[in-house]
Amino acid sequence: MSDATEIDARGLLCPLPVLRLRKRLLALPAGAEAVLLATDAAAALDVPHFCGQAGHDYLGAEPRDDGATAYRVRRGG
Repeated sequence: MSDATEIDARGLLCPLPVLRLRKRLLALPAGAEAVLLATDAAAALDVPHFCGQAGHDYLGAEPRDDGATAYRVRRGG
């Protein structure tokens, strides 16, 4: 995951994690990857839905040892 932009949204509640992801993705070139770290359970639904609506690729989620989940996204063109 070291090549992806990491976005720390731990401790934030819906809709803030997705809003933070959206803002950072806008600053990245098409094809760049980002990893959103979130503790809000709603992000499991919100991130894939946001990606589908905004034209980004949802690459999956992975639980982390610290209680957060890492959501990997590739910016669409």
